[in-house]
Amino acid sequence: MTITLHSSKLPAVLAPVITPFNEDGSPNAKKLLKQCQWLETNGVGQAIFGTNSEANSMSAVQKMDTLSALVEGGLDTDHIMPGTGATSIDATVNMTRHALNHKCTSVIMLPPFYYKDITDDGLFAYFSEVIQKVGDAALQIYIYNIPPVTRINLSLSLLERLIKAYPNTVVGIKDSSGNWPYTESVIKLLAPTGFRVYAGNEAFLVRALRAGGAGCISATVNVNPKAIAHLAAHWREADADQRQIDLDQVRAIFEQYQMIAGMKTAVAHFSKDPDWLRVRPPLMQLSEDQQAKLLSELQNIHFNMPGL
Repeated sequence: MTITLHSSKLPAVLAPVITPFNEDGSPNAKKLLKQCQWLETNGVGQAIFGTNSEANSMSAVQKMDTLSALVEGGLDTDHIMPGTGATSIDATVNMTRHALNHKCTSVIMLPPFYYKDITDDGLFAYFSEVIQKVGDAALQIYIYNIPPVTRINLSLSLLERLIKAYPNTVVGIKDSSGNWPYTESVIKLLAPTGFRVYAGNEAFLVRALRAGGAGCISATVNVNPKAIAHLAAHWREADADQRQIDLDQVRAIFEQYQMIAGMKTAVAHFSKDPDWLRVRPPLMQLSEDQQAKLLSELQNIHFNMPGL
């Protein structure tokens, strides 16, 4: 495959940013801007409107209006990766154009996830139609592979086909398969061409970087950004494996709970803002007992979120 090296100003680590909601269920752009600014000061980018953002509990209009507010609030658009994938091609095109109009050229795009047992030809046709309808050479798509949720597996041959057809547009992937052999196979096959592979879990961060991956876009970057960014910047140093173990310890605590509700519990606690506890149905807040247990476990490892 022809080598196409892609220039990117995206950091090695991005948070799939959790979304604060108002009492009426609408996204609170002001609180989200503050959270994104805190993440930025801790050295990580912002992959907004992803799984952990509860993006599929928001309308396309809500997401587009919120992105406008974030950009108008001064966020660095080179460090923002909006999620624009939807089951509808038109919705995907509209959200992608909106991102580009706000100078966010890198987007993360889910495959169409409603129908199951779809073919590579069908997936190729979806992405191809989106790219052609958007019609903007600046667009850089990171495909979002999350088969535990979508029940869609993105084959290596499909990725190769997309890159061959759109070498300057399909530039990377976030792999949340949780399947390290798959992640490694994508890195080995496609990273030498310039394709940027982000692991979807910081538990794979050192392995991904050593294999030639770009970094990670991972849930608990929301709560532990500085330590994860530090490891990404210093993965060649002698203490990298111990730092990885330390990150895994934090993640293991949150993985005992529904992750989004758990992270919101931590943010609500450390920011002293209980509004952060809100999630959108069908998700539910942690019970008071769960909240107390989570915070106690974090205290036991001296976890903190300074500057929040």
